[in-house]
Amino acid sequence: MDYTEKTAKTVEEARSDALIALGLTEEDCIITVLDEGAKGGLFGIGARPARVRAEKRKDPEELVKDFIKEITLAMGFSVTVETNTKGKFLYADMAGENMGILIGKRGATLDALQYITKLAMNKHDIREKSIVVDTESYRKRRKDTLESLARGIARKVKDTRRSVNLEPMTRFERHVIHTTLQNDRMVETLSEGNEPHRYVVVSVKK
Repeated sequence: MDYTEKTAKTVEEARSDALIALGLTEEDCIITVLDEGAKGGLFGIGARPARVRAEKRKDPEELVKDFIKEITLAMGFSVTVETNTKGKFLYADMAGENMGILIGKRGATLDALQYITKLAMNKHDIREKSIVVDTESYRKRRKDTLESLARGIARKVKDTRRSVNLEPMTRFERHVIHTTLQNDRMVETLSEGNEPHRYVVVSVKK
């Protein structure tokens, strides 16, 4: 049994009964108060019991894996998903045919899929993990490309002493640029503009 609903005089009593029924601790469950109940008036008229729902907390990796399979199938793709957790990051790596379509232009489709997955996991109370969805090592390849770009732009800025505005980038891409150049003593970076047209400016430090 993965969930149960219990009623009792108080929320705490209903919560306790639900945990006992599942044989789990509160840390292993997601508990939702469906009705806080009411004591009622004279002679208990209008009294209403409290009601709670206790659901066994599912494994985050399995939840992410099942969701990605479901949503990509709805998009017309049959993929396999491998997951692993490292610290605060939960990685989900997809494999299948035509993965380039799921990556999209500059990773736009992949970023959208990652964002939707994060939103879906919020309702399962999985907020402590940063979910990273990838395929064919796209994010690593893109990161390597951006790091090389950042270093090349930094050299140009130092040589010309003129600022350079990069093309609009996603938050992930901008973060790579900022991180790559954060220890450079001669240049600085900042983001300007509004999403989805926000971009990085690389300039000589004053």
